[in-house]
Amino acid sequence: MPDVTPFSCAGRRVLITGGGTGLGLAMARCLHAAGATVVVNGRRAEVLDAALPQIGPRAHALVGDVTAPGAADALVRRAGELAGGAITVLINNAGVHCKKPLAETTDSDFDGVLGTHVGAAFRLSRAAAAGMGGDGVILFMASMTSLIGMPKVVAYSAAKSAYLGMTRALASELAADGIRVNAIAPGWIESPMLRQALAGDPARQAKILARTPMGRFGDPDDIGTTAVWLCSPAARFITGTVIPVDGGASIGF
Repeated sequence: MPDVTPFSCAGRRVLITGGGTGLGLAMARCLHAAGATVVVNGRRAEVLDAALPQIGPRAHALVGDVTAPGAADALVRRAGELAGGAITVLINNAGVHCKKPLAETTDSDFDGVLGTHVGAAFRLSRAAAAGMGGDGVILFMASMTSLIGMPKVVAYSAAKSAYLGMTRALASELAADGIRVNAIAPGWIESPMLRQALAGDPARQAKILARTPMGRFGDPDDIGTTAVWLCSPAARFITGTVIPVDGGASIGF
């Protein structure tokens, strides 16, 4: 191991999309605690402003819609200005949920989910990788729907499954530039998006808990500390993989 603290993120300059709430906020808190400077992006200024005191003094807010034309280059550039240097970690976390049966999922629903998850993450990754230098990290926030079949989430599943292909392709291509690319696949973690997905569906909640060997939902910091590990020197030989953080749900019976 090099002469560094293995799990330290000191000196890292991190951009987290969708960083004002839920898992994005948890990752921001944990990365800041590990020494990183963190820029949280989102569409609502009031949400980001409320998040900053929860993260710490090296946190900055960056309002912007990741799906807007030309947004990626501008967001990455501005994030670097706020962080005091080029972004060295990009976490593609921004997302939207669409819970509908196939017959009710419109073209607009499908395109909107893929545009937010896949299109925006592609453009942000391209913009960020260009300035990362020899020690960069790109993380994609995948999902259980990347790994297992679930009804009524065809758009979300397609988007999150695409992250696995992007992770492998970019890891293979960018390793020569010193950039590692991985994905985290959260299980069912307590968050506003989880509550939205389970709203009015107690049978779905019971089914999830029954197939999770640990028998409970995860905590947002379970995702935050995994992000710290993947961004730190402790994970310096890990690239092109997806890490399920799910209490065993993806392998449970």
